[in-house]
Amino acid sequence: MTPKIMNLDLLKNENRSQHHTSDFNNANLILRRGQEFKFKITFSEELTSEDLIELHFTTGSAPLLSNGSLVIIKVNSEFTKNQWRANVHQSNNNEHVLEVCSPANAIIGVYSLCIELGNGTIFYAPDQMYLLCNPWCEDDDVYMPNEDERQEYVMKDTGYIYRGTYKNIKARPWNFGQFADNVLDCCMYLMDFGGLKPSSRRNPVIISRKFSAMVNSNDDYGVLTGNWSGNYPEGTAPTSWTGSTAILQKYYREKRPVCYAQCWVFSGVITTVMRCLGIPARCVTCYSAAHDTERNLRVDMYFNENGEPLSDLNRDSVWNFHVWNEVWMKRTDLPQGYDGWQATDATPQEQYQGIFQCGPCSVAAIKKGHIYLPYEGNFVFAEVNADRVHWMVHGDNRKGPHTLLKEEKSFIGKFISTKKVNKSEREDITSQYKFAEGTAEEREVFQSACSYLNADNPSCYAQNASSVKGIKVKIHSGPQLFPGNPLNLIIEATNITDGDKTVDVIISCQLQTYTGRITANLTSLKKSVEIKTNQVASIPATIEAELYMKSVMEVDDELAIAVNVITEIQELKERSFKTRIIHFYYPPIGVQVPETVWIGELMTCTIIFQNTLNILLEKCELNVEALDIFHLQRATMGDLYPGDEISLRIKCRPKKAGEKKIVADFISTQIKGIATEQIIHVVC
Repeated sequence: MTPKIMNLDLLKNENRSQHHTSDFNNANLILRRGQEFKFKITFSEELTSEDLIELHFTTGSAPLLSNGSLVIIKVNSEFTKNQWRANVHQSNNNEHVLEVCSPANAIIGVYSLCIELGNGTIFYAPDQMYLLCNPWCEDDDVYMPNEDERQEYVMKDTGYIYRGTYKNIKARPWNFGQFADNVLDCCMYLMDFGGLKPSSRRNPVIISRKFSAMVNSNDDYGVLTGNWSGNYPEGTAPTSWTGSTAILQKYYREKRPVCYAQCWVFSGVITTVMRCLGIPARCVTCYSAAHDTERNLRVDMYFNENGEPLSDLNRDSVWNFHVWNEVWMKRTDLPQGYDGWQATDATPQEQYQGIFQCGPCSVAAIKKGHIYLPYEGNFVFAEVNADRVHWMVHGDNRKGPHTLLKEEKSFIGKFISTKKVNKSEREDITSQYKFAEGTAEEREVFQSACSYLNADNPSCYAQNASSVKGIKVKIHSGPQLFPGNPLNLIIEATNITDGDKTVDVIISCQLQTYTGRITANLTSLKKSVEIKTNQVASIPATIEAELYMKSVMEVDDELAIAVNVITEIQELKERSFKTRIIHFYYPPIGVQVPETVWIGELMTCTIIFQNTLNILLEKCELNVEALDIFHLQRATMGDLYPGDEISLRIKCRPKKAGEKKIVADFISTQIKGIATEQIIHVVC
């Protein structure tokens, strides 16, 4: 008789456990490359030594032997290191357990399996399987030697994205959800839709670069549409997202860009996609991040004689914070010394090679100033190292000459932050990007980077502005500023010259987004004061709530107030400049859940928000999500008067054991950007 295949058991539970893929909400076999897996074949009769078994693995729409998308393996045949191999691991009468291993540089993707016997019998496996990168495999380019780091940067499906300002760092909870329904399929679809060639799917450098383009929709109808206008019609405001899963599921379902995103949303989705594919990834926030459009490592900021920013001249910008990503991999395309963390950014800011994409760029190369190495090192270097220069424009003379107010060599690139491994704390990684400000090494690297760019020597304007000014300025803002309260400023000007001086003080305040975009000029005033030597003059300025709340209500973004102070000593014609960002504080959100519940146990999650402000909050909305417990829930709650409270109760049953998080945020017409989390332990 001729042997036939009666049954194929892919041993999914055993294989998925060994390959660290059990958490995927996907019934298929999910494997990691470079690691053995087993499956059991039941034949109609016992095989003889002359019966041959051949395995055919195929991926992609047009499998070819030449590019590795078609793999043919003769069981028990000889193999080399970078080849697939298979052997009979165990035999028992008519049952054979085969052990198969893909090479550590195999194409990642969706595979079909066909088994062909020497007698011509062909058996097609009914289910497809997935092959991912393998941070546990030493020969894989994404190998990460530390297990705690693998658990954090590959397996952890929740975390934090840091926002706010460098003086008020806020940890925003984020559900990455790389194991959630349809997320893996969405990642595979994006590789197909993005035209990533099979041979390119071996290389994490090319994969991560492609996704930095595909996660934004600017060139290729990708996942997210960026919007910084403050108006979000027929879409979701960036501040309303609690995680990546709802975004990727919506994109996969509708096959069109999801509206809307800003930098932290792009970064959250990149982390999800990379971890899903097996590439270690993390969100990274840089405070006071430069956007250097002229690529000269200098951010020029122009102000009129009233101290107000001139938007038509300010092509460069400084963002209160910017969030990008790091992915972990070897850089076999670069000289030694550039492996490890690589910066990549899906936020569409500048085009490179005609596409809105950025990275991967070696973080080690950024620190060394080797910005000529691929990819986009000059842009990332400027984000963390550019000098900031303030100029006064006189009258309508836009072309100059302008008066130099202040240069800052150490303002850009503060408190570069990511979540600590295994802890709900912030880790400062600034030293991985640059040497300490003011050190000889830092300036040497900066000058070296300038030479690669052929940029103007930043020292050329230093002679026009003394670093020591005759007037020292401090900006005091009083207690925490809550929406609806006046902003009471005290400007302290100290005369540190040898004689009495007459000083003109110009104070201007603007409402701005986190990217520095001005949404409203709030006030501008000028006052002359006599200040004796070593004495302090205090100039008060008040911005009433009515002045800024109207503008706050017109923009669906979290805003801050920029305070700019220009002083001029009349006797010396010497000017100085001081600026400060004042952020708003908000009431907290409360989450009530049991500390511990059983899988499948009915529980109630209650979200509570009380309006402790002195203003009416209109069009209130609560957004709540809990991975493996319930999907994203959005609840419109109407208006909320001062002192009143709203609550949302969700009845649910946990589906998986482990530490789970409830993530909630609150938005209204008047306030945005409030988020919180609550941990719940699910046991089985």
